[in-house]
Amino acid sequence: MNKEPAKKSAYAAAGVDIDVKMNAVGSIKQMVSSTRTANALSNIGAFGGLFRVPKGKDPILVASSDGVGTKLKVAAMMKKHDTVGQDIVNHCVNDILVMGAKPLFFMDYVGTAKVDPVVFKSVVSGLCKACKQNHMALLGGETAEMPGLYPLGEYDLVGTIVGTVEKSKLITGKSIRAGDVIIGFPSDGLQTNGFSLARRVIFDLCRYTPKDKLPGTTQTFGDALLAVHKSFLKPVMALLDKKIKINGMAHITGGGFQDNIPRVLPKAVNAEIDRGAWEVPTIFKFIENQGKVDHDEMYRVFNMGIGFVVIVPKRELKKVEYVLKRNRQPYNVIGVCRVGKGVVTFKDQKEAK
Repeated sequence: MNKEPAKKSAYAAAGVDIDVKMNAVGSIKQMVSSTRTANALSNIGAFGGLFRVPKGKDPILVASSDGVGTKLKVAAMMKKHDTVGQDIVNHCVNDILVMGAKPLFFMDYVGTAKVDPVVFKSVVSGLCKACKQNHMALLGGETAEMPGLYPLGEYDLVGTIVGTVEKSKLITGKSIRAGDVIIGFPSDGLQTNGFSLARRVIFDLCRYTPKDKLPGTTQTFGDALLAVHKSFLKPVMALLDKKIKINGMAHITGGGFQDNIPRVLPKAVNAEIDRGAWEVPTIFKFIENQGKVDHDEMYRVFNMGIGFVVIVPKRELKKVEYVLKRNRQPYNVIGVCRVGKGVVTFKDQKEAK
């Protein structure tokens, strides 16, 4: 006698299948457990994540949240979802790193119309890979199915990080002075910002596909756009471990140089950036030329090839260069701090009055 098919629940009929979601969450438990650190006290699945506060003279917790943004659209076009998890972890690491903080743990949020177990597992694999690379635990998170809110086949990815720094070692930018040197660490691409403009130029205006080659390179547009957002934890910690005085740092994200560096500048100091000090990657030149984007706007929307900035006294420069070379961290001296108004100026551009 033929068995009757299992009756579909009313909730599943409305678009939310609890069993599919719970099976997907269960499938990543071992992967997440591999990120455990000595101070992580709970396993995935509890109502809250437990973490022992590290010992120190006067430890301060530093927290930050961010999202991957419309880079997820490119991931969907490429059907490649293992890098966006790395993007959000590394982005958040860099955000707290500017204050001298080491990461402790990370929590994620995935919102979607319907959980795709294969995509979900791929995203979490990226989260776990980056958490292990940055020596922190993936402590927990939330996976939400909300049909009607998210388009079918798409998802949102957001992360929250908590790190720590001793109060006496907190870096705020208050000690930045005129004469300080600005050092830039290269990015591998757009990181996680400017994708709405990039997609419009490349896919809408120019009609390229992700599989087409970026002119002048051997890279496809898809690979160029999905280049992983780097973590700069290792080189910065190498500098701090050598007792090098860092007066300020900035993560070059949305808002580019003009909006991010002033977040750490004293009101009487400008950051003068020499835009000829490094080679701008081809992807940015393509977007500027083909999209007819104003040159100055490019430096506000995108990182233009500089993902992170470290500001040090000039007397520390030789020691900084030695440590960075020992750690195989590429760098460019991209500017200098001058007496000013707490803004960014460019060497090839007159300051707006």
